[in-house]
This record gives sequence, structure tokens and C-alpha cells, in this order.
Amino acid sequence: MFYPSHTHSVRTICLLTLFLIAWNYQTNAQEIPVIPYPSTVITQSGEFVFSENVTIQYSDFDQGQSSHYIQEELMSRFGIYGRINEKNDADIKLSDATQAKDSDAYQLSIGSSIEMSGSQRGIFYAAQTLFQIMEANKTDSGVISVAHVDITDQPRYGWRGLMLDESRHFFGKKVVKQLLDWMAYYKLNVFHWHLTDSQGWRIEIMKYPYLTLIGGIGDDHNPLLPAQYYTQKDIKEIVRYARQRHITVVPEIDMPGHATAVNKAYPVFSGGGSDRYPEWTMHPTKDTVVEFLTDVLQEVDALFPAQMIHLGGDEVHFGNAAWNTDPAIQAWMKKNDATSLVDVEHYFINRMADTIRAMNNLVLGWDEIVTAGLPTEGSLVFWWRHDKPETLTQALDKGYDVVLCPRIPLYFDFVQTENHQDGRKWGGRYADIESVWKFPPDSLHSATYNDQIRGIQANIWTERIANKNRLDYMTFPRLAALGEAAWSMPGQSNYDQFLERMKPQMKQYHNDNLYFFNIFDPESTPEPPVLEGDG
Repeated sequence: MFYPSHTHSVRTICLLTLFLIAWNYQTNAQEIPVIPYPSTVITQSGEFVFSENVTIQYSDFDQGQSSHYIQEELMSRFGIYGRINEKNDADIKLSDATQAKDSDAYQLSIGSSIEMSGSQRGIFYAAQTLFQIMEANKTDSGVISVAHVDITDQPRYGWRGLMLDESRHFFGKKVVKQLLDWMAYYKLNVFHWHLTDSQGWRIEIMKYPYLTLIGGIGDDHNPLLPAQYYTQKDIKEIVRYARQRHITVVPEIDMPGHATAVNKAYPVFSGGGSDRYPEWTMHPTKDTVVEFLTDVLQEVDALFPAQMIHLGGDEVHFGNAAWNTDPAIQAWMKKNDATSLVDVEHYFINRMADTIRAMNNLVLGWDEIVTAGLPTEGSLVFWWRHDKPETLTQALDKGYDVVLCPRIPLYFDFVQTENHQDGRKWGGRYADIESVWKFPPDSLHSATYNDQIRGIQANIWTERIANKNRLDYMTFPRLAALGEAAWSMPGQSNYDQFLERMKPQMKQYHNDNLYFFNIFDPESTPEPPVLEGDG
């Protein structure tokens, strides 16, 4: 390995580095209207003008999937017909770069032609960047011209997630697909699907039909609402739709708490609850419960190719008072020298984690699992309790990989301004778009743990989100800020520039019939009440 042998060489390298930093800043000074903002942007003179017809090079490296996707999107978004051919002189050229270190990385060059390079996934993200540039340059005449530019891009985090809770309120396939479209647009790549909780069981399990037929009845506001759930056919359709957009769907089957819907359907599996949270838990020591959940998880595993299952594991103490008087649980505690109900909880979590690992799945759980003694290899912790930073430190110290999803600022059921009334606050704090964009702060954890931070995720809990209008309002435009926080490295842009790039997004939200929170004109989009219909 070569090392500089004298100070002149060191000085030269330092000056060159400073020059490159300054040059990169200059090239990014004139920002392009893209969210998340790319790693390197070099603007050039000249424009590429789209005609009504363009040619797209056939992507033989993925049997034409990339070229056909771009063809479909150009037509549906812009009314531009893309003719696919195998020649190298096409208007839009696609080249494979699967040897790239990061398969999400891409290069996009707009000059006399448009060139995209990357893996199949990288080219997909290059296309999202192109589409955003085109959207911002639409004219009333229909002509779209885009400035020449060279873009090199790669993400900050590998896990760029969004969770949707459909137990508290159910939204259905059409809404989920629209959400997946916008996730892809902002280069988010994990859809965490919270399908079971106390208010309802939303995924069909063939071996236990009452889970949906009975457990699917009701929601957070109406316990008598007819059963709402996804059939296994629906699940496969949505998973396939997400995969086409390079989004991994991760199912969550919450256990042993948050189990009221399970116990309503199959009381034999109940571990009881408390006065405030009746029938809250599954029984933690019965083999029949483990057998039941193993059957459930086997069907879930067959539906979701992610090879990851989230088992919840949170807030068990809310409703485990009945464990203190349950004969079977007390006998187990005596036999195993258990000193607290937490020991019982950890025993259950470990048994179910073993079951998930036996299916060759990664074990995911909320941050309560940090103290359960799960092996660090094959476990992924979701740090959600922003008021317990010591739990994050403990997880990292123990060697766990972590996804950051703290209530403040990444719970999207929290209000967006202090004037909003119908969402949550925490000691007066809320989750405004700026705090989402700035997450995570440098002070959150030591840089020595950077390799253990898999990424970030926002969670949409729906106790206070009962209809699509409110779902839209609480999601947009914060989803854009989430996309940039998860993808772009700090320093690539600033918040004022982000707001400038948000302006074209408002029109796109309107065109997609989203009832969004207009951060530039809040009075134009009043906060919808929780229970108001879609109107």
C-alpha cells in the first residue's frame, strides 16, 4: 500500500479533497426537484425534450422487466408512448451494473439521450428520479423538457420502512396499493404490515377460520362492524404488487399481548388480561398455544417471501395480571425458578423466536425483546420508545441490529402542528415534517454503532385514523420527508431546499386524489376529524 512520504504530498491531497468538496457543493447548488435528493448532481447545459414517442432499449439483463416498467409508467403518467427495441441508439438506454456494491445504487445521465445504469432495483430507482424531474417540468401544453444532468446516487440506509396498522382500522387493497406506489416513488423499500392486534385479526389462516370470521369483526370504534380481512389471495396479490416496486412486505403477528381478537375467536388459547385490558394475552406456557401459533406462522411464512416475521412482543404488562393467579403459569414459574412475570414473557418470546428461526426467518420484534435473551444473530430490534434511549443503547451494546422508529418523530398518528387536535402528542411534542426530515440526529447514538443501524421506519398506528382522508392527511407530506431521511446522506441538502423541492409534490398529491396536509397553505386543507367519512 502506498503512503505519502512527506508533508507536501499530504498538503496536496488535502487541497484536492477540499477542492472536490467545494466542487461537489457547487454542482449541487442548483437543486433538481427530486425527493429524496441524490448523492451527486452535476447539472449541464442543454435540454432533453420528450416527444409523444420515445424508444426504450430492451433490458435483456432482466428479460425486459425494467424496459416494460418504464414503458408503462411513461404512458400512464405522461401519455408518452415508449417503443421498446434492442438497438443501442434508443432515447432511453438501460445498462446492467449488478457488480455495484450497493444494489440500490444507480447512475442517471440526461443528455442527448437518457442513460440509466444499475442493478434492476437501481434502474427502478433511477426511473423514479427521472419521473420526478419530468413531473416538475410538465407544462399546460403537454411538452416536457428536462435539463441535462448527471446523477450518481445510493442510499444511506438499507431499511427504509413504513408500517401500516390495519387492525385498528381496515383500509383494503386499493388504499394499500396507492400507498405502495408512493413508497416506491420516494424509494422506500419495506412495508411492515401490522395485521393482528386486539381490535381485529386481518389475515386469513386456513387452519383457523374463526380468526377472521370472528376475530375480524369490529374495529377500534365499532366492535360490531362486519368482519374485514385479507384473504390469502389478496395477500399474494399485494405482495406481488409490492415486489414489482422493489418493496419487501414484512408481516407482523403480535404476541403474546395485543391478542384480544385471537381470544375472541379461540378462547382456549387465552392467557387472560386485566381490568383495563381484558383477554389481552395468549397463554404463555401451554404447548397448545405454541402449536397453534406454529400453524399460523407456517401459513404466514408461505405467503410472505421476505423471510422475516415480526412477532410484536410489546406492552405485555398492560394485561398480564391474570398470570399471577393462573395455575399452569404459577406451576411453570415454580418449576423453573422464575421470579417474575417478565421471566414468563421471555420464555414465551424465546419459544416463538425459535419457531420463526426454524422456518429460516429473521426474528423481528419491538424493543421490549432486548431483555429476552434472544441471540443477536438472526434478530432485529425495532426501537420505538423515544423516552427510553437507554433501551437503544442496551440493544446496540448487546450487538443487536436495530431499526429506528421512535414515537417522536416517526409515529405518524402524532399531529403535525401544535394546532392540530385529533392526533397524539407526547408531553406537548409532536411529529412535524421538519423533525422527520432531520431524523436521526447525530447525538442519538455513537458512531461506533453505525453498522448496527439497519435503517429507519415510520409507523402509522390507526386508533385515530378511521378513514382514507385522515390516513392521507397523516401520511402526506411526511412520507416524502421520511424518504429523504432514509435515503440521503446528511449535508446533501438543507431543509429550506427540501421545502422548495416539496412544492411540485403538492400538485401531484392533488392529482392522485390524496387529502394531504398542505404545509404551504394549511387553511386550504383543514384537519379531518377521526370519524368523518371520506366525503
